[in-house]
Amino acid sequence: MPIKINYSKNTYNENSSNLVLFSNDNFNLNNLKKYFLNSEFSYINDLLKTSDLKKNLFIFELNSKKKIALISIKKNLKSSDIENLGAEFYGRINHGKNSEYYIISDSIDTKYNNFLGHFLHGLKLKSYEFNKYKSKKETRLILVNVVGKKNKPSEKNQLKFKALEAGTFYARDLVSEPGNVLHPDEYANRLNSLRKDGLKINIYDDKKLKKLGMHALLGVGQGSVRGSYLVTMEWNGAKNNSQPLAFVGKGVCFDTGGYSLKPAKFMEDMTYDMAGSATVVGLMKSLALRKAKVNAVGVVGLVENMVSGNAQRPGDIVKSYSGKTIEILNTDAEGRLVLADALTFTEKKFKPKFIIDLATLTGAIIVCLGSEYAGLFSNDDKLSKQIFEAGEKVEEKVWRMPLHKNYDKLMNSKNADVQNINYIGGAGSTTAAQFLQRFILNKTPWAHLDIAGMAFSKYGGALNSSGATGFGVRLLNQLVEENYE
Repeated sequence: MPIKINYSKNTYNENSSNLVLFSNDNFNLNNLKKYFLNSEFSYINDLLKTSDLKKNLFIFELNSKKKIALISIKKNLKSSDIENLGAEFYGRINHGKNSEYYIISDSIDTKYNNFLGHFLHGLKLKSYEFNKYKSKKETRLILVNVVGKKNKPSEKNQLKFKALEAGTFYARDLVSEPGNVLHPDEYANRLNSLRKDGLKINIYDDKKLKKLGMHALLGVGQGSVRGSYLVTMEWNGAKNNSQPLAFVGKGVCFDTGGYSLKPAKFMEDMTYDMAGSATVVGLMKSLALRKAKVNAVGVVGLVENMVSGNAQRPGDIVKSYSGKTIEILNTDAEGRLVLADALTFTEKKFKPKFIIDLATLTGAIIVCLGSEYAGLFSNDDKLSKQIFEAGEKVEEKVWRMPLHKNYDKLMNSKNADVQNINYIGGAGSTTAAQFLQRFILNKTPWAHLDIAGMAFSKYGGALNSSGATGFGVRLLNQLVEENYE
């Protein structure tokens, strides 16, 4: 349902306006008495006496025209708890006809900085819907008016949250698009339009990629009638020429598995095999919109892994941009081929402070971590710690997994420098990360996030409905904001 938030000086009608009030953790209403009619105050107090006060939220329907939502501010809340509270509130009011609520900001009594900003941020994130292709769209609207003199988010914080929401929603939109719409050609066109946000965009098409020698990436896309692309997005928000922070994303717009064909069941979900790239795009959009004081670059490889008479075969050997040769033992291990060229290119061209890549890379990470954590693999302890802590703060969690030279033997090829899968079996996510690490040539601090279990949710999460999650945009923004601005 569409939602609109107004910061208004207008007052509310005490007889017919839906009010949102915040109480302490015990739902003590004494400090809120001035917002109630006398009969309402007694009635709600009586109801609370027989209610489970461990809950965070109550909505009382006082008459056909008026409701009062009471939200308790528990002790020791984290920002993610507050955002979840906003999302829970949205879930409770997201039904029926058009509705209007008045949040009384003066009722907020907490020392937590920017409480209302985080609450509204959670509410907005939860409100996302992708209904572009429905012929009958709902026209309902929830209008939220923030009234009061205290506790309103500053304009700076409003801009930050708005930028984060725009980036997250853009990422979700990209992942939600069907493969016949968001193929590599269309994807590249959409990224070109981000110039209007202040990003510098460079698009490398098939011809340029061949000239550069990116045969690992090109090999994945050669079975498709669509083009293959590498797109760079640069944001120069620092006043100096400091090294940029680099983010690299896997953009396989549809993955059949190639000749190593995937099972038909659930293949329709392979439209989200470009979610890593969508996160990078959403992050770069957010950084630009909020005018982040940092230099950053996003690099995405856009391909379509199809079956045709020209498609890559098991047993093929390709030469990557790094100069290393790769034996293709399984054409469904294609994302690492795209990333191999993108990683080396990013390191060589931009000489970044660090590189973080994101990809829906392996089903093995879902077996290991389910849909609660993304897998984190890294050659740098400091960067790993920063990513982990950022994830904890925004509740986009990661868990560090091992890398070790002993895994290399599982990826060594008899016929080339490296093979693209571990045929012995086991450690599927680790050996995939171990493969990627070989294409970081100059010891640049690097982290790989395997987001296969996090990019798409069948059942929805705290801050998103079922479907694309936009996982990683808020995590990486927190990383940048906290450590590099």
